[in-house]
Amino acid sequence: MLFNSFEFLLFLPIVFTLYWFVFNKKLTWQNALVLVASYFFYGWWSWKFMGLLMLSTLLDYTYGFSVASPNRKKAKFFLWLSVVNNLGILGVFKYYNFFAEQFQAGLELLGLHTNPVMLNIALPVGISFYTFHGMSYVFDIYRGQQTPVRNFVDYAVFVSFFPLLVAGPIERASHLLPQVQKPRTFNYTQAVEGCRLMLWGMFKKVVIADSLAPTVDAIFGNYQHESGITLIIGAIAFSFQIYGDFSGYSDIALGTAKLFGFELLSNFKFPYFSRDIAEFWRRWHISLSSWFRDYLYIPLGGSKSGKWKAVRNTFIIFLVSGFWHGASWNFIAWGFIHACGFLPLLLSNRNRRYTTDVVAQDRILPTLKEFFQMLSTFTFVTIAWVFFRAETLGDAVEYIGKAIYDIFLNPRQLIHKPIIQSSSDFQAILILIMVIVILGLDWTNRLNERQIFNNSNKLNRFILYLMTVVLLICFSESESFIYFNF
Repeated sequence: MLFNSFEFLLFLPIVFTLYWFVFNKKLTWQNALVLVASYFFYGWWSWKFMGLLMLSTLLDYTYGFSVASPNRKKAKFFLWLSVVNNLGILGVFKYYNFFAEQFQAGLELLGLHTNPVMLNIALPVGISFYTFHGMSYVFDIYRGQQTPVRNFVDYAVFVSFFPLLVAGPIERASHLLPQVQKPRTFNYTQAVEGCRLMLWGMFKKVVIADSLAPTVDAIFGNYQHESGITLIIGAIAFSFQIYGDFSGYSDIALGTAKLFGFELLSNFKFPYFSRDIAEFWRRWHISLSSWFRDYLYIPLGGSKSGKWKAVRNTFIIFLVSGFWHGASWNFIAWGFIHACGFLPLLLSNRNRRYTTDVVAQDRILPTLKEFFQMLSTFTFVTIAWVFFRAETLGDAVEYIGKAIYDIFLNPRQLIHKPIIQSSSDFQAILILIMVIVILGLDWTNRLNERQIFNNSNKLNRFILYLMTVVLLICFSESESFIYFNF
């Protein structure tokens, strides 16, 4: 089920009403309702993969008890068994065809021709997210940071809570499970905050991201025949499309959870206002970045085992992060590019310059230095997004190469070609308006990503009313979220 669907607009108030007015007498009943609602929410997309979600949940729930054993050999064995099971599920459904194709290509270089068996099945929605939930739970038990959960329903809610089930944020057992296990009472202020977050997230998805999607698709689908300026516009448009799409999902998830008395981890903190690439990754897809930091980077030695091991570990987590997003070389290249951007900061010990403050924290506008820092970081990120959006690695390289050639080596095309060939003038203006709107509203609220328009002044009320009207006009059976593919 999609957040931006009429089915969800019917599903949510029904579950909300049952949760607070029918099942509110007992915590066990509330959690059981949340679990049933979560499975229904997931099954609406495809019931045939429900068994996979339940199997993954049951395995890690069971492994948790053995991993808690004082016998460290036994605990380590079941820890690795959980890792193998979770990565095995991912490997079969998400990466099997990729590895089979690479193996076939390698053999053909040796003169051997094979015909490997390919899996013709859809990628289960949310598989990358709920398997990471399970692994973090088992890892935390092994480290002594979490005790095994006796109540299976409580654990299953942690894994499959419907607001975060299919595209995160990736929760930690130590953060979400205590909320699942303690009684919850309705909090009006929390619920209002949740509704505002949902409205803002829905606006970013439906009005911003979905409005940019046709232009992005047209430019990337026909990039060989577009001008260099058009290609730049396409890359910028995708930067805001994916931001509106994914951060919009995260805002809706956080807001929906608030309606049921839960506080989820933040996933976005205005990443396009970052002053370097290290700050960007502390603000973009935060739950994934912190997951790789805690369960891969630090176990590998982090930055405490010498500079060169820190460099090695940095490239590992960025490459793995790229591969996590998709079984394709362009995603690996995307991770590699970000690792290269992070490397100078790491070597110069400047990778932790911006860990607590917000740009222009006590000012209305940034300084000139901050402005150029944000502009250069956004430019770097936008170039890398081309590799993320392109169908293949070759397409990404050709896309960027053509943009550079047209602008710097073939300036005559700026005169003889219209700026945008694949979309109307109206769509070009729409891109500019969407970018200005999302940047302006984000800048206004940049100090706290959860307190969206919480000041009850006339301007904020007007903005909320205007957003609601525009959203109602634009709302339709919209496209699925980009991160559903991961």
